[in-house]
Amino acid sequence: MSRIDAIVVGAGISGLTAAWRLAQAGKRVRVLEANDRVGGRTLNHRFTSGEVVEVGGQWVGPTQARILGLLNELQLETFPLWNQGDNLTLFGGKLKSYRGTIPRFAPHVLLDVLQAQVRLDRLAKQIPLDDPSRHPRAGEWDRMTFAEWIRRSLKTGQGRQVLELVSGAVFAAAPHDLSFLHVLFYIRSGTDLDTLLGVANGAQQDRILGGSQRICEELAARLGDAVRLGQPVRALRQDEAGVELLTDSASHQSARVIMAIPPTLLLRITQEPLLPGWRDQLLQRLPQGAVIKCMALYETPFWRARGLSGQATSERGPVRLTFDNSVPGSSKGVLMGFIEGDEARQWSAAAADERRAAVLECFARYFGAEAQQPREYVDQCWADEPFARGCYAALFPPGLWSNGAARLRQPVGRLHFAGTETATRWMGYFDGAVQAGERAAAEVLALD
Repeated sequence: MSRIDAIVVGAGISGLTAAWRLAQAGKRVRVLEANDRVGGRTLNHRFTSGEVVEVGGQWVGPTQARILGLLNELQLETFPLWNQGDNLTLFGGKLKSYRGTIPRFAPHVLLDVLQAQVRLDRLAKQIPLDDPSRHPRAGEWDRMTFAEWIRRSLKTGQGRQVLELVSGAVFAAAPHDLSFLHVLFYIRSGTDLDTLLGVANGAQQDRILGGSQRICEELAARLGDAVRLGQPVRALRQDEAGVELLTDSASHQSARVIMAIPPTLLLRITQEPLLPGWRDQLLQRLPQGAVIKCMALYETPFWRARGLSGQATSERGPVRLTFDNSVPGSSKGVLMGFIEGDEARQWSAAAADERRAAVLECFARYFGAEAQQPREYVDQCWADEPFARGCYAALFPPGLWSNGAARLRQPVGRLHFAGTETATRWMGYFDGAVQAGERAAAEVLALD
């Protein structure tokens, strides 16, 4: 068998983008995917009545030029998330309606939250996207957790709860999991905090018709038999002549390899020679976020008749954030909720029926007793996925950026690295996955 030019490990958006760009440039490529499907951290679910929803990543929005360009190239259509009517918030034991991104709090709480947002955006604008550790205060901010900054910067209990909710919504992590420098980088990477949190003109503005897994399905269709499913890479050997990858059933050789898998999973592959010690040390400290994505299908989107958008935020869990995830062309309604961070780790150990009951109780708390009686229910615990081990992306704890995390995107010998965690713009999102895949492909092409 003749050796090919490049192997891509991982058939998510980043890996398939890299493979497609290489194939377009005339390179012989192969994609090895451990799962029996493509998609990575995107995954569609079809209810028995036909509605397709996303139990993995799903949204695209303004300023995400790379993913929007790829959708246009693949001729995939988008549609707006339902965003009409009043949002709900449950804080201080009271359920209230509001419009916009920030709930209607008492004036002193609202002022507390707004000043924190202004400060976060102002500091984030200073962060170098290529390497946050180049900021003069990087060491100080990287030693600090986001939780510590919240304690120091917000004066009200409810204001601190709002920032904790933001941490779960954006990172699928508690504030104590995160470096404050990483939070600033992430805000800058995604434009600003309003864009990260918003629906209209924000990161949650649009969905992909037919479900977001179609991105990978369409890319895989263009690559044809270059994509090999059910091929988990167990061992990797590289020398001056090339790279060999061993799966359960075959050996694959190429001149270059692009790794497009969650960072921590690279450590589960036997390496010869070993990766440099500094890289191994950094990878050991990059856990995945924790999230359980939950959806209930109803005969109708009954909340709309009450003038509600389906969006709710709450101080109480396990579901603290909801959206209307209904699909065009269907009369059915879909409520979606997230269990995130520490609560996701706790509830992942619960029995399926117990978790379902707790989720529906939360839906009913926000939208009434009718929410207790769905036609169907589904949830996806991403920590249980053997080749993801969490979502939305890797978490950067204190000390990682200032100890060389920016170097994680640099090649090692014949190995190159993609995946949304290596992006500089929109890290953790589809757009970051595309940027990283295209960068890795460009590195390989530049070596000709």
